[in-house]
Amino acid sequence: MTTIRDTNPGKLGTLPYVIGSVSFIPLFGVLFGIVAVVWGLSTKRPGGKWLAAIGAGGISFTFFIYGGLFYLGTVQRGGAFDELRVKLTQSAINSLVPSIELYKIQNGRYPDSLEVLQQSMPKDSFAAMFVTDPSVMVPEEKPRYFFYEKVGEDHYYLRGLGPDGKPFTTDDVVPQISSNPDSKLGLLIEKQAGS
Repeated sequence: MTTIRDTNPGKLGTLPYVIGSVSFIPLFGVLFGIVAVVWGLSTKRPGGKWLAAIGAGGISFTFFIYGGLFYLGTVQRGGAFDELRVKLTQSAINSLVPSIELYKIQNGRYPDSLEVLQQSMPKDSFAAMFVTDPSVMVPEEKPRYFFYEKVGEDHYYLRGLGPDGKPFTTDDVVPQISSNPDSKLGLLIEKQAGS
């Protein structure tokens, strides 16, 4: 085993500072930041605490960047990510309609709720993820199911409620399913009079 000899035992040298600087690369740099902090705190040489501070700063930078992106993407309303949230919601709700129709084919009736539908799917099923509204992803709250209401035995309403959380308003996201007039889909888009 070869050992690296320090040519100047009084100073840390440039390698530790290069490792500390690499810690500012988001995500990837966290490992280098940990190395820099451990190295800086374990050495008795001058500059060790400065090296640890650089590594901690790089780690903090990664958490700041990813925390900000998480906040903008999931919590903040009225920002640049609203359109992406709507597209994700539209994709999820479009994928949910075939699962509801398959449930009817297998069971002879539509599910009473989306929870019932989700419980009928295999635990690791990709489709089981589509029963909750991805536009509402606040970490402290439970996921919100899409609005689903059974109408009689042959029809149902399905929609994403939007920011106001109320069904049948202008901010709702409804499934966009292309179907022929002869199809037997039970999906209702517009509220029927008297229901």
